[in-house]
Amino acid sequence: MGANLVLQRRLAQLGFTQEELADRLNAALQEITGRPGEISSRTVRNLLNGSSRRPIGRTCAALERVFGCPVADLGFSAPSSMQHPPEGPVRRRDFIVSTTGTAAAAVPVVKQRRSVGMADVARASASMNQLVEADDRQGGHVSLATAALEARAKVLELQQRNASERVRRALYALAAEFTTIAAWSCIDLRDLDTAQTYLHESSTFAGLSQDPPTGMRMWVNMAMLAYQRKNWPEQLAAAQAANASPAARRDPFFGSMGRVRLALAHSSLGDLRAARRALGTAQETFRKAAEDERPRWTAFYGPAELNHLAAIILNRNGEPAEAEAMAHRALAKIPAEFQRNRALATCQLALAQLRQGEPEQATATAATVFTIMEGAPLPGRMRTLIGDFHRDLFRLAPSTTYARDWADRMRDEWSRT
Repeated sequence: MGANLVLQRRLAQLGFTQEELADRLNAALQEITGRPGEISSRTVRNLLNGSSRRPIGRTCAALERVFGCPVADLGFSAPSSMQHPPEGPVRRRDFIVSTTGTAAAAVPVVKQRRSVGMADVARASASMNQLVEADDRQGGHVSLATAALEARAKVLELQQRNASERVRRALYALAAEFTTIAAWSCIDLRDLDTAQTYLHESSTFAGLSQDPPTGMRMWVNMAMLAYQRKNWPEQLAAAQAANASPAARRDPFFGSMGRVRLALAHSSLGDLRAARRALGTAQETFRKAAEDERPRWTAFYGPAELNHLAAIILNRNGEPAEAEAMAHRALAKIPAEFQRNRALATCQLALAQLRQGEPEQATATAATVFTIMEGAPLPGRMRTLIGDFHRDLFRLAPSTTYARDWADRMRDEWSRT
């Protein structure tokens, strides 16, 4: 008799190992009979390889409890006492008779909520990817944060069901990701206190998930929040934590991400040499990264984003000519769907041109930010950059026609968004 492919498929969907399934079956027997079960890994192997196609009654009861379906749906032949009526929706029997060989015992069946498996994780991940794509286009906004928190609530509800350790960790990783999306939206909206609360919650879920990329993302966002708060020591500490994280140590891709956060933190503290050194290391490390499969949220980080971040660092370091070159490189490669990042890189280009004494060209560049965003509300971080440009422009060329035209355009766009 061949292997029980139905049971093997269901086991894979739940993410159980053979040992975990044995533990779950024994726990189910404890609940049903009040006595510890004695199902071993060997018993599970026999169920999977087809050696046992007609398990005894109490094993069938445990299988139904764990998988939430009749044993016939798991590829087994049920004892006659456990045959479920073939008719439509009728109530299941209240008791299953289990024969031990010497006596019959009545075994109550308690209706259980369906177990959670990797298929549920995949569905939740798909909804997360949709939120990440919305963030790529428009940046953070209130409806995005709300949707992320609603999705998190659904994931945490799944945690209350029967699941393997692998599935539980994956669900905690998703809870961390959804919470981070909400936090990121608040950072974009400049609602920094709420962002801080969400990031603290995200750090708890990330720790429970034991997932290195999830932990990495949390530290990166901590560093960005500290920058928005102008808390430079905390920005450096979070960047150092990201750089020392397991993900950064194992994968040059994340190592580069951690190093560039260090560069940004050093530039905030005015340590230009350390910023330059960390930036160079980030660029060198990225070249060593393999084209591996990584979480969807990492799609933003590549040569284009690295050049964009380099432009930020060089602008802060007082090197506008090099910052302009990096911004041009970034804009040449940032994918069209990353509207928010294209607009942010354009802000850096405009600032670099303005600081080189080219206010008219810089104004024309800055005006394209509104075109790139296509009427979408400007995230709070982008408004801050536009505000910085506006102040610097009117300090350099307050009475020019292009400055007045810019002020009119900015006023119209501000009132619209």
